[in-house]
Amino acid sequence: MTVKKLTMRQKILVAGTLFGMFFGAGNLIFPVHLGQLAGRNVIPAIIGFIVTAVGIPIFGVAAIGITHSDGLQTLSSKVGKGYGIFFTCLLYLTIGPLFAIPRCATVSFTTGVAPMLLDPSKEWLALLIFSAIFFAFVLFFSLRPGKITVWIGKIINPIFLLFLAVLVIAALTNPGASIAAVEPVEAYATGTSSFFSSFIEGYGTMDAIAGLAFGIVVIDVIRRMGVDNDDAIAEDVLSSGLLTGALMALIYVVSIVVGAQSRGLFELSENGGIALTQIAGHYLGGVGLFILAFTITFACLKTSIGLVTACAETFSKMTNGKISYRSWAILFTVFSFAVSNIGLSAIIEYSIPMLMLIYPPAIALILLAFLGKFFAHDRTVYIATMIGTWAAAIFDCMKTLPAPVQAALHLDAPIAFAAAHLPLFDKNLGWLLPAVIGFAAGMAIRAVRK
Repeated sequence: MTVKKLTMRQKILVAGTLFGMFFGAGNLIFPVHLGQLAGRNVIPAIIGFIVTAVGIPIFGVAAIGITHSDGLQTLSSKVGKGYGIFFTCLLYLTIGPLFAIPRCATVSFTTGVAPMLLDPSKEWLALLIFSAIFFAFVLFFSLRPGKITVWIGKIINPIFLLFLAVLVIAALTNPGASIAAVEPVEAYATGTSSFFSSFIEGYGTMDAIAGLAFGIVVIDVIRRMGVDNDDAIAEDVLSSGLLTGALMALIYVVSIVVGAQSRGLFELSENGGIALTQIAGHYLGGVGLFILAFTITFACLKTSIGLVTACAETFSKMTNGKISYRSWAILFTVFSFAVSNIGLSAIIEYSIPMLMLIYPPAIALILLAFLGKFFAHDRTVYIATMIGTWAAAIFDCMKTLPAPVQAALHLDAPIAFAAAHLPLFDKNLGWLLPAVIGFAAGMAIRAVRK
């Protein structure tokens, strides 16, 4: 029997859908800022960033397909039913109201409104007013899901990419400085440190954990195209994902290079939103700033509506409809509005510890999904691996908490303990060896039990 697979044209369509879900305005602020940080060590920085911002997200989507799961909760429930609920809630809250949705509003404000303020001391008031209007639109369309997000996606994404292409060409043909002449910051001082620092910087895109949430959406798209064989679906998910990954990697590379060259024009910026605005203003003037503000605001609006909708639907389903979709949507929108008013830099600062906590088990889950055929997806192996991963990830989280929080919680002793006993802890990868040990222990237990 012939198994139907996607044609190349269909794969490109799926790849476009996946790109639209992954790539938002936030995906530009991190690589541009990374380029400023890395300076002449930009090549190892590019490699490290692409691993976590492109490679792992694509494999996250594929992990849902290859395990024939019907979503993140099913995949994470291979560890245990309770763990599946816990991890699904934590992941959706992270890519939703805790960080990603508020960040959409603050990125829009930082790149669009803040540069036009005559009185910087009133920035907090301007952010309050802007975010109130922004989330009013988010709530309006989230409660009336229709074609608005599709329209914005079809119109705004092409405009955004066209504007980005013009900006990149202008910047690359008239560089502010030679990359070789740009001094890296301390964390990127060597090639090795640049790789590991950018590896962690890739966490900021949140795409790896988003990939686990997006997997089922892509699978549904492929099924609607007539592919019903699970193995063929898994193969098509991976091949479409690779096309998406290639485009994302290209955009990341040129954005990082432009960011590095901009150090000849500007001082190191506080965040990537400010850097992107400065670069657009320099090369394209007032018109460039207007187009940047317009496209980023609408792109972020589309992303926010999508995230509120996805989170509200997920939590409504998990509560068996006892708390309605409408109630969840209102709650998540209001909460996101409150968080957005702490500002972009603060959101990024406080999101890092959470991402250091959630990324290791997400990566471990993705790897276990691909290795599962070697141990028949035995629950023992999943549990043992997750125990080692979570135990060490907690220390990585502690280490990246803001200094005042560390002091208030008296975390000096546990951080010092981890630094002395966990290999790669100084590279923010202290979870790696415990995860491997947990996996080996799980495999050993399975072998003995058999």
